[in-house]
Amino acid sequence: MEVKTSLLDNMIGVGDMVLLEPLNENSFIENLRKRFDHNEIYTYIGSVVISMNPYRSLPIFTPEKVEEYRNRNFYELSPHIYALADEAYRSLRDQDKDQCILITGESGAGKTEASKLVMSYVAAVCGKGQEVNKVKEQLLQSNPVLEAFGNAKTVRNDNSSRFGKYMDIEFDFKGDPLGGVISNYLLEKSRVCKQPRGERNFHIFYQLLSGASNDTLTKLKLDRDFSKYNYLSLDSATVNGLDDAASFRTVWNAMQIVGFMEDEVQSVLELVAAVLKLGNIEFKPESRVNGFDESRVKDKNDLKEMCELLGIEQSVLERAFSYRTVEAKMEKVSTTLNVAQAYYARDALAKNLYSRLFSWLVTRINESIKAQAKTRHKVMGVLDIYGFEIFEDNSFEQFIINYCNEKLQQIFIELTLREEQEEYIREGIEWTNIEYFNNAIICDLIENNQNGILAMLDEECLRPGTVTDDTFLDKLNTICAEHQHFESRLSKNSKFLTDHSLPHSCFRIQHYAGKVLYRVEGFVDKNNDLLYRDLSQAMYKATHSLMKQLFPEGNPAKVNLKRPPTAGFQFKASVGGLMRNLQTKNPNYIRCIKPNDKKAAHIFTESLVCHQVRYLGLMENVRVRRAGYAFRQSYESSLERYKMLCKQTWPHWRGAARDGVEVLLTDCSVPAEEFAYGRSKIFIRNPRTLFTLEERRRACLEDLATLIQKIYRGWRCRTQFLLLKKSQVVVAAWYRRYAQQKKYQKIKSATLVMQSFIRGWKARKILRQLKYEKRCKEAVTTIAAYWHGTQARRELRRLKKEARENHAVSVIWAGWQGTKARRELRRLKEVARRKHAVAVIWAYWQGLQVRREYRKFFRANAGKKIYNFTIQRIMQKYFLGLKTTMPSMSPIDNTWPARPYMFLEGAHSELRRIFHFWRCKKYQGQFTEEKKAVYEEKLEASEIFKDKKALYPSSVSQPFKGDYLEIQKNPKYQKLNSAVEDKVLLADVVNKINRANGKGAPRLFLLTKNNFVLADQKTGQVKASVPLPDLTSVSVSTQSDGFFALKLKEGSASAAKGDFLLSSEHLIELITKLHRTGATAADRDQINIDISDEFLVQFNQDKVCVKFIQGGPKNGNSAACKRKNNRLLEVSVPSSP
Repeated sequence: MEVKTSLLDNMIGVGDMVLLEPLNENSFIENLRKRFDHNEIYTYIGSVVISMNPYRSLPIFTPEKVEEYRNRNFYELSPHIYALADEAYRSLRDQDKDQCILITGESGAGKTEASKLVMSYVAAVCGKGQEVNKVKEQLLQSNPVLEAFGNAKTVRNDNSSRFGKYMDIEFDFKGDPLGGVISNYLLEKSRVCKQPRGERNFHIFYQLLSGASNDTLTKLKLDRDFSKYNYLSLDSATVNGLDDAASFRTVWNAMQIVGFMEDEVQSVLELVAAVLKLGNIEFKPESRVNGFDESRVKDKNDLKEMCELLGIEQSVLERAFSYRTVEAKMEKVSTTLNVAQAYYARDALAKNLYSRLFSWLVTRINESIKAQAKTRHKVMGVLDIYGFEIFEDNSFEQFIINYCNEKLQQIFIELTLREEQEEYIREGIEWTNIEYFNNAIICDLIENNQNGILAMLDEECLRPGTVTDDTFLDKLNTICAEHQHFESRLSKNSKFLTDHSLPHSCFRIQHYAGKVLYRVEGFVDKNNDLLYRDLSQAMYKATHSLMKQLFPEGNPAKVNLKRPPTAGFQFKASVGGLMRNLQTKNPNYIRCIKPNDKKAAHIFTESLVCHQVRYLGLMENVRVRRAGYAFRQSYESSLERYKMLCKQTWPHWRGAARDGVEVLLTDCSVPAEEFAYGRSKIFIRNPRTLFTLEERRRACLEDLATLIQKIYRGWRCRTQFLLLKKSQVVVAAWYRRYAQQKKYQKIKSATLVMQSFIRGWKARKILRQLKYEKRCKEAVTTIAAYWHGTQARRELRRLKKEARENHAVSVIWAGWQGTKARRELRRLKEVARRKHAVAVIWAYWQGLQVRREYRKFFRANAGKKIYNFTIQRIMQKYFLGLKTTMPSMSPIDNTWPARPYMFLEGAHSELRRIFHFWRCKKYQGQFTEEKKAVYEEKLEASEIFKDKKALYPSSVSQPFKGDYLEIQKNPKYQKLNSAVEDKVLLADVVNKINRANGKGAPRLFLLTKNNFVLADQKTGQVKASVPLPDLTSVSVSTQSDGFFALKLKEGSASAAKGDFLLSSEHLIELITKLHRTGATAADRDQINIDISDEFLVQFNQDKVCVKFIQGGPKNGNSAACKRKNNRLLEVSVPSSP
């Protein structure tokens, strides 16, 4: 892989235009073309970067490229925008110098993309961390929001910025971003009402209609069809390569990341929809009795829908479109508006509404991304503003844009010369004055407070009488006729009387970039930028959340009869402020050029590029940089690059670097007038001298390469020979070893064979002896076994005979005993049968006698007695059964044994009722007064929280203790106990949530009958004592967290610092006691309990939204509070298992 150490290495064309030779416009353009054809889109002019728009993606913006340019010298690598961004960032971080990056060029040249690349590079190389990454993400995500509302498709650019943007990015001492501030300049609000052919309105209108959901469009009363809106051009509604639906989702996500609340996003979209509806309002004339025409709205449907979106009474806005009220001192005059004036009023309202919405968006973004720390910050500014504009039809917008570019060119030349002069003085080289064109005379022609064009335009707009564009041009012809940069056909200067290229209704100014012809039509109206007071007051009456902020002049209580400042005056003031801001910073320049008007890759239109080179003043810039010394380099770098040109400095120079450079230049015979020695750098006057040194270095490097090749080849051959020699020795040694091993193995094998034969003979001899001895032992054993068997069989026969004789005796005896037993059994059974027969006969006889005696009584009373006996027996059995099946003594036990017979239904129910009352009375007798109060609190907690808060079920089994601090016994809280007059109903430790970071600080919470107290946990000092009448409501979430907000009555002394956001482990008990204490007091209202996952809390003068979400936090199973932005605290609650 090739490693570059300088932009001079393998250079395509010339990487730095200061070194271009010869220097003229043709060679300048040709060098740009050559580099562009080889995908080299960046070129330097000293420290200025020229950027050509490639109109395609190039692999030069990868993370690897970021690392390649990180912490590298500016001229060390090929020209790149990353080199300039890195130089600016390191100067800011290491040298504590505030920086600004000025990006200029015409529409379509790539200014917006260049600013994104600068910001993305700075974000990539600065520090890491959760807070730092959040700030970087917010800064980067502000771009999609501003592009959606401030960019539009033009004939020159599909994503053209129609406003100027300056962003100050603030860093801490480590170089980590803390926040930023955005300033916007001159939004092209006329585009809202009218777009040139082939162009679109601002992106947000098309993105909203393409990407919003059907529900959102229904709420906004919009339709996806672009053709239904007069303010949207149809010939270029869709653009190749732009996905409006996806862009809308990107903008929506970006607004949430930046910190917009959901209701704020909805309010912004409602205003965008209102602008579309406003464009559909049409008017018709209506004659009056006095002969004047009055305008009336044709179709009131769009007017009605717009009024519903903004919350305005339809009649108020309709009157504002028909009448105009003029106030002068104490008088009011109401005049009717004709149709043309009504259309003017409608368009003026649309332009003002959108322009003020855009300014509000910038202010709202600044609130979210501003740095929180109040210490001094390092600042890097990025300016992305219109380039010089020369169209066929140039009007007021082009005039003030070109005025801004004149000011930027002026400060560019001044700062460039100052930078050159400071470097010369710093290096101790004599400074010579440089001749250049100073455009201060053009800036004075435009901005002079006495006779400048802007001053005369303001004077013409403010004077009484008939004021037209022609009277303004007459004034210019009178005052500016003799100015050398002003041309008009009607001026006193006779040389322009026959100039047919200069129309009568135009004037021409010779800018630094060339002559521009301006048509005065519309100058006065655009400078006035009037919005009728009736419309401002109608907008102020709207109930929409943003309208009072956007139209403060409409407040009837603050009527200001003073005329508002003109657009030219405001722009001049803002440009002046911008120039003062840039003067305090170290400038870095990016000049953007577009190669063609077709927005196509690989096309280089020479005439178009030449035109841009002229009006950007690039040739002038090169001449300024080359007026002194064209090239400069530190002594160390110069000596390291060219030391091979001199034998004394090659390969190493042992002395000082400057001495080495002096020896080198003397040896190279460089004329003394071609260079100068600075304190730390060598300055070379002519680029030819540098290129001569480069040629000699290239030739020397070729000789060195040849020498290195020769030495390498010799080393490689010697190495190969020594390797072969060593290999031969090794092979010979291994062969000798192999031969000896083979001989040894052969002798060893023969010896083993002889040994095996001898061992075999000996083994066989021993085996025969052992076999003989074994056969003898086996014969003796067999004979003994046969003898023992004969003896055993004889003994067995004797024992069997004895056993048979003994068994016969036992069998005979058992048979005799069985016979005797059976005889006795038969005798006993016979006796028993006789006794049983006697008993049965006697029983029958007794029964017969009884029946004979009681037969006469039995027939009369037997049925009733049997019935009563049966009933008594059933009742006895029923009560005895109840005794064993009685339910438990718990009052909540609803079980009861089933009744056995239907006739017991009444008794069964009554016994159940009596038993229930009896056991309830027994249960109530166990309660003390304290226990009764606890159960009443538990009952009230159930009414408040059951089925409403997920934390409630876990609190049911926990008793309400009340005093968790034992404040009466603990000597630590003796002072705090004496400070509280009433009896303490609850004492616990809670966490007070800090709005700034979402973290909690422990506090003691005491509740009495009349107030609650917050005290410091360590010292016991009372931080706040709030009477309960000042407490209006308590807000909690529906989830299993312990967070709650105590909301105080507005205007009360306790509410001076706002509400309290607390968290407690005994949330259910605390809020129940609060509610119970408030409910028992007759002299105050009951405290409301609000249970919701999103509620507002008043902190000082701001309202902050507290939002509860499901998800496991990093700190375990407890809920965690985190600050998302200035108006949102997010509580992450663990999901229930």
